[in-house]
Amino acid sequence: MGWAADWIEQTKLWVRGAEGGKADGQQRPLLQRLEATLRRGQEALSPRDLRRLLQDMQQVADAALSDVEGGRHALVLMDWYARADAAARKDFWLLAIEQFGPDAKALQAARDRYDRAGSDVERSEAEMALRRALISSRTRLLQRFAQPQGGMEFLVNMRAELLALPKAEQRYVALDAELEHLFSSWFDVALLELRSLNWDSPASLLEKLIQYEAVHDIRSWADLKNRLDSDRRCYGFFHPRMPNVPLIFVEVALLDKLAGSMEPLLDESAAAANLAKANTAIFYSISNTQTGLKGVSFGDSLIKHVVETLTQEFPKLKQFATLSPIPGLRSWLGKHGDAALAELDEKQKAALKQAAGGSDAAHLLAALDDPAALKDRSPVRAAAMFCAARYLGRETAKGRPLDAVARFHLGNGARVERLNWAADLSSKGLKQSMGLMVNYLYDLKRLDKHRSLLAQGKIPVSSEIESLCKA
Repeated sequence: MGWAADWIEQTKLWVRGAEGGKADGQQRPLLQRLEATLRRGQEALSPRDLRRLLQDMQQVADAALSDVEGGRHALVLMDWYARADAAARKDFWLLAIEQFGPDAKALQAARDRYDRAGSDVERSEAEMALRRALISSRTRLLQRFAQPQGGMEFLVNMRAELLALPKAEQRYVALDAELEHLFSSWFDVALLELRSLNWDSPASLLEKLIQYEAVHDIRSWADLKNRLDSDRRCYGFFHPRMPNVPLIFVEVALLDKLAGSMEPLLDESAAAANLAKANTAIFYSISNTQTGLKGVSFGDSLIKHVVETLTQEFPKLKQFATLSPIPGLRSWLGKHGDAALAELDEKQKAALKQAAGGSDAAHLLAALDDPAALKDRSPVRAAAMFCAARYLGRETAKGRPLDAVARFHLGNGARVERLNWAADLSSKGLKQSMGLMVNYLYDLKRLDKHRSLLAQGKIPVSSEIESLCKA
């Protein structure tokens, strides 16, 4: 019974009518609008136009039609959607939710059958019936939109619109949930293609790298050319139905040691590194490009595929690591820094107070406006490194690292390897983490061990980070 209850709880939003949802403003329920003659108030579509839209959607989802024919009808609706305003698009979403969902009565009957099952055989049969009851014409509707050229991108962009809605607009979450469920299958890593991107790639594709770079902005074509130089590599995952859009891409620098700063990596005048001496691959930027694919994870597989590809090309590579931002550090320090700094001994507190004017987080942050000017032995620098090591190596929520980038890499089996002072002095780097960056090390022989530690709520860290964590 518990399994069935959990399944129904997870999928209850797919049920016809989106039970419990609230209408926008004073708008009439959708069924009343479909049966009405005249438009009322701020309703986007007239009853006549709403009924016509429903008929067009029913044509797309018609089980009697082939997928190809249904896809042709979907193209017509995609053209309508492109010209529709935001309010009309919401009517489209509501029709998909309320008119194409699973039958609530059939679903409840299937659940009751499962709950009454008295043997393994009956339970297996009831499970199949429950799965069939969850299949709706909405699934077929969305699948038909994925058929024509541009259809997959249309659905991904539509989900991005849904995700951008205010949290208060709960009536659309059923459509979001079903799209995420479908995308988890359609964008399975086994269906994706890993491609190497270089300066000879089509200009339209290179423009997308500039557009979607989310970690370190690409300032110019010269900047991009530097990132695609002979000592660099760039790889992206592509879907066959979206062949000209990298879903996620990673930028790699080939070096002879761990990178400790972004400046030499982004220096357009610097000479290319000697590949004959390269033993380290640094992943210095990983960017997801499609907001609509939120919740669909393929970043870990990207890194695995890239490591395999690099090893084949450069057998001497022994070290795989990142040079990563720490986006949540300053915010955490502002809220919880006082508690962390309270663990310093009296001598350390006195030194910090003398250097920063106070031993609390507010004074520490104020003293970090120009991190590059602080000397190695600065009490301010020492306190900031202590807090950063604690944030990355100790702080968790529900057993998971607080920092989003840390969750990604540590979840893939990396460990927190090294903190780098004044590593990103861009306005973004200073705002997020006072210029600090971190190396996450992918030790290929210990990935499973690190995942196991993380599953126990223990963050895998190097001895250097462990030492910094101690006041």
